[in-house]
Amino acid sequence: MVRTYRDEAVVLRTWKLGESDRIISLLTKQRGKVRAVAKGVRKTSSRFGARLEPFSHIDLQLVQGRGALDIVTQVESLHPSLMGADYDRFCAAQVLVEAADRLVAEDHSPSMSQYRLLLGGLLALGRGRLPLTAVVDSYLLRSLAAAGWAVSLEACANCGQTAQLRWFSSQLGGAVCPECRPPASTSASPDLLVLVGALLAGDWNKVCAAEPSLRFRAHKLVSSFASWHLERSLKSLPFLALP
Repeated sequence: MVRTYRDEAVVLRTWKLGESDRIISLLTKQRGKVRAVAKGVRKTSSRFGARLEPFSHIDLQLVQGRGALDIVTQVESLHPSLMGADYDRFCAAQVLVEAADRLVAEDHSPSMSQYRLLLGGLLALGRGRLPLTAVVDSYLLRSLAAAGWAVSLEACANCGQTAQLRWFSSQLGGAVCPECRPPASTSASPDLLVLVGALLAGDWNKVCAAEPSLRFRAHKLVSSFASWHLERSLKSLPFLALP
């Protein structure tokens, strides 16, 4: 019995397969991360090859395959990718999809929060109204929180006290007091912790009003936090334009 299903998805990655096919990695709305074969999409006559580019938001129909790969049969574009024409946007979007690929297990289990965060981040990058690096940092903090690694900013991540939070430890999970800070912790001023909190909350008035130098420090802190909890650095982060 052929099992056909329909879902919304964001395209994460693609790989060439044979002479004219591609393998598409998708973060879907209802089934989590899915890999599928799109047959013939590399041909110039393909009806939907351009709709299956990375970062695209699509509505698609698939047939469940006998192995690990399903088969794409129909694709409609909901939000086409606007990243290819702008290098900085492309690099920022690449950070988002790489992080999502790491955070969501490939087991067809729904991950609605991760799907919504990724789609929201990509749409924000496409609109271009917010600082690209800040959108990336906000996405990383939120997606890590959704995965169970929420950053601690208002109390020491180790002992819980709320006074003298002048340091930040990615290893311990956020702000720390002088008594708890490990040797590798980073100095963190109150203004810096407030800005990281604004990124986490999506308070764009505070984020956009911050000095570029403070946003740069926040980016370095968020990058370190994300790399620690993802267990290795994101390959696309070094290519991101800094604030």
